[in-house]
Amino acid sequence: MAKRRANGEGNIRKRKDGRWEGRYTAGYDENGRRVIKNVLGRTQAEVKAKLKDAVALADISNVAKADEYTLAQWLRYWMDTYGKVYLRESTRINYEGFLKNQIATSSVGKAKLQKLTTHDIQLFYNRMGKSGRVQRKESEKQPKGLAAKSIRNMHFFISHALEQAVKEKMIPENPATGCVLPKKEKTEMKTLPLDKLEAFFLEAKHSGVFELYYTELSTGLRRGELLGIHWDDIDFEAGSIYIQRQITRLNGEVKESPLKTKNAYRQIIVATEVVQILREKKEREDGFSIYAFSSPSGGPMCPDSMLKMLHRVLKRAGMEEIPFHSLRHTFATLALQNGVDVKTLSGLLGHYSAGFTLDTYGHITKAMKQDAANKVGNFLAGAV
Repeated sequence: MAKRRANGEGNIRKRKDGRWEGRYTAGYDENGRRVIKNVLGRTQAEVKAKLKDAVALADISNVAKADEYTLAQWLRYWMDTYGKVYLRESTRINYEGFLKNQIATSSVGKAKLQKLTTHDIQLFYNRMGKSGRVQRKESEKQPKGLAAKSIRNMHFFISHALEQAVKEKMIPENPATGCVLPKKEKTEMKTLPLDKLEAFFLEAKHSGVFELYYTELSTGLRRGELLGIHWDDIDFEAGSIYIQRQITRLNGEVKESPLKTKNAYRQIIVATEVVQILREKKEREDGFSIYAFSSPSGGPMCPDSMLKMLHRVLKRAGMEEIPFHSLRHTFATLALQNGVDVKTLSGLLGHYSAGFTLDTYGHITKAMKQDAANKVGNFLAGAV
């Protein structure tokens, strides 16, 4: 079996013919794929020495050929060398998709690194906004261009990698810095109509998912966080839940993943009613699954299934479809309207700062302030 070595040092194995072989990355082809080469020797020590020299020579050769790197090649190098050190798995998969589907096949992807200009990258972003979406059967009715959010994420990928090229003195400055990006798309924040809450819960009970949605509307958890709760994460005596993982679907696989940020790891206090509902659910299921909200097989529930389930319940309750995230917005809105301060709400939601919470729900706090001002004004006017 191959002996794994540190990043950049290649790996060593003993072949069936008795000789030792060391394999290493010697560079990248025009499509950004790694070029693998090998060295052979009679002993492991001999191959170690040869491999060390070969890797050092490859590094020198790559720097000497800096002007031969295309953007796609450099992005691949950056992903393999730097990106995989700190990128979340979902982000890495997203970047891999950009590189394969949009960048590597484009003229900007094939452009030499040292000849790449801000104008080249800007034109590429503009084209992506008009016709960058990969055409698949399931996306036939969707717009042909990439969403503003996707283009901004792609820019973050390209700009980060080019910034590293500047640090390694391969290019004098980052050409992506001067690009103009599409504005963030503001979507209307929807909430569950409170006058139809009774009908919603009644249908949720009929569908067997009452506990799921009652817990969500009582906590405002992200979809993956809610699905990631183990029974052991719930302290029934203290009335709290530890949020320490999420369920995601990556490359078709439903699995546990780390949370988005360090602030997302938190302990939340829940209402007595939520504790009682979850306690009764656990007693009924009697050890069926480690998850508080599981799939029929006992494993983690797919986030997509959860959304389909919500739409089914809404339809049967005579309500319009809303995104699952709208339940989180409903919780936040109710919390603010009932006197929960922004800092406390920020901690409950797992936001990285109270400022972000205020930006997100500023329209609600503004309406509350206006209402308060009107009440004071009416009182004073009455006194006059």
